[in-house]
Amino acid sequence: MNRPLLAALCAFVTAVVTAAEQPNILLIVADDLGWSDVGWHGGFGKTPHMDRLVREGRELDRHYVQPVCTPTRTALMSGRCPGRFGPQALSPSNLRAMPLGTTTLASALKSAGYRTHMAGKWHLGARPEWIPNAYGFDTSYGTLTGAADPWTHKYRKGNPYEDTWHRDGKLFHEDGNATELIAAEALKRITQGGDRPWFMYVPFHAVHTPVDAPGEFKKLYDGVKFHDDPVKHESRLRMAAMVSQLDAKVGEFVAALERTGQRDRTLIVFTSDNGGIEGLKNAYVGTVPDSPLNSENDPLRGQKNTLFEGGIRVCAFANWPGRLKPGKVSAPLYVGDWLPTLAGLIGIQPAGDLRWDGLDRWKAIAGDDPSPAPRSVYIAHPQGQALLHGDWKVIRMKKGKPQLFDLSKDPYEKEDVAAAQADRLKEMLTLLDAHLAKDDPVMPADLKGLPH
Repeated sequence: MNRPLLAALCAFVTAVVTAAEQPNILLIVADDLGWSDVGWHGGFGKTPHMDRLVREGRELDRHYVQPVCTPTRTALMSGRCPGRFGPQALSPSNLRAMPLGTTTLASALKSAGYRTHMAGKWHLGARPEWIPNAYGFDTSYGTLTGAADPWTHKYRKGNPYEDTWHRDGKLFHEDGNATELIAAEALKRITQGGDRPWFMYVPFHAVHTPVDAPGEFKKLYDGVKFHDDPVKHESRLRMAAMVSQLDAKVGEFVAALERTGQRDRTLIVFTSDNGGIEGLKNAYVGTVPDSPLNSENDPLRGQKNTLFEGGIRVCAFANWPGRLKPGKVSAPLYVGDWLPTLAGLIGIQPAGDLRWDGLDRWKAIAGDDPSPAPRSVYIAHPQGQALLHGDWKVIRMKKGKPQLFDLSKDPYEKEDVAAAQADRLKEMLTLLDAHLAKDDPVMPADLKGLPH
């Protein structure tokens, strides 16, 4: 075992919950899924399997993430705001986001005796020494880069990481649709048996561009007219089909858990990595067309790569039969909460201060503390920052004046009240600056000059 990983494993004391009591954890991350792409938000996508999980589980109505992919994944894995690791972790990048030896969700669960597996998109470092296995995963499969064509599995043409499909860091070629292959790998791992609990991390490429899905999922929308413009209709059709394919794979996971008698001892967590993007070009190696009509985030303002709600408040839920009663969680949650929350649930404790920004929010998720005390959620971006505290939200970009919103009265951010609430604005900016001061503005020296 390499030394950085050993250090991460030693960051926790022995689990105080027996293996028989520890749940399996299935963590599913969609890519660029918009607020109104899904059925449970009244969107255009047909998502019956996830609709049922939401209906029978806990809808995480205010689940906040970073506005783009690498930062969200960094926070999810580390429990820390991504800027703590340097500017390379605040943008989509194939550089190493976190230092080797960082305690991650995978290494924490591994220290408690979990089998740890990943199938899908890593996007936290594309070089062989930065693969998921170096951060606590027993096995990994999918792509190391930020995205890939669903059919060729290739990244951007001419990029040094164009070939990115791998198993445990070893590149190889494989035919088939990426979403189908990733789901098949996850199914293999969650049904392989054994006495130890497992952690299965499934960060799908769906529904990130290039947007496409097998024909069977397009047939679900026969007779549906998405737009008068045939090009935009076809674009939205591909998007709807990809959403339904994602939903179908989630349904297959649930069916497999039921078939193997694991359903009641498996916690399912679902989130998107950021809001949807409403239209975009395809820059990846393959033949999938552009997507001029793609996601929907309405009624939320903004989209991916913005600090408005449409970029950072995402589709999310948790489901665990017998342990989580149906209902909606209105308390703000942050993607960085999952490491401390799951560590607390499993019964493992840090041996020292890991400087988590996330909080253990299990009581809020389970409904035992439906109205917890106000907490700050800090979200940084290369062009600015946002901070939520209680019902208030401030956005400060490098250009323009800070904006202040009262989300209790204005959840869709239509009215900037910064001028009318000068004292509140000052308080919010003070909180924001305290978080910003913890970020590292300097890229690690060994990453400078490397392709990303």
